[in-house]
Amino acid sequence: MDNVILENPMRRIRVSKVVVNSSVGEGGVKLEKAVKILQMLTGQKPSIRKAKKTIRGFGIRRGEPIAALVTLRGKRGEEFLQKALAAVGNKLSSENFDDYGNFAFGIKEHLEFPGTRYDPELGIIGMDVIVHLSRPGVRVAVRRLKRSQISRRHRLTREEGIEFVKKAFQTVID
Repeated sequence: MDNVILENPMRRIRVSKVVVNSSVGEGGVKLEKAVKILQMLTGQKPSIRKAKKTIRGFGIRRGEPIAALVTLRGKRGEEFLQKALAAVGNKLSSENFDDYGNFAFGIKEHLEFPGTRYDPELGIIGMDVIVHLSRPGVRVAVRRLKRSQISRRHRLTREEGIEFVKKAFQTVID
């Protein structure tokens, strides 16, 4: 029993959610194509996001649909993350991580995903992949009723997030 290290299950790190965002900057046909591509890659229907402000320089009006977003949780999120990391060659920079262990990276073309073929009708889109890492019990800080604080020791750090991604997804981080 001395050689067996018992790990506290509340200290295990997990992928809480994976958010895939594709901002095309305009509605219409281009946004519909982005929605189809995201649905094909994730297996889930994307949510359409509207512009919060009018920006004349970019030709964007307030309330105009400009982006598509998908939130993946559980096994579906981890499977997509495996493919997304393969699309960037299983390499990330330490600058991609924030102070709480979360990380984000961009994919320039959806064709970089393994097994994806070019469809001339859909074209090519890029996307951002945002990954939220957490430990069990974090819900205590975000729930509506009986909200409470989480101790500093229980929060994830940047170094813990980097180590988790290295081990769990065999990713090289420079």
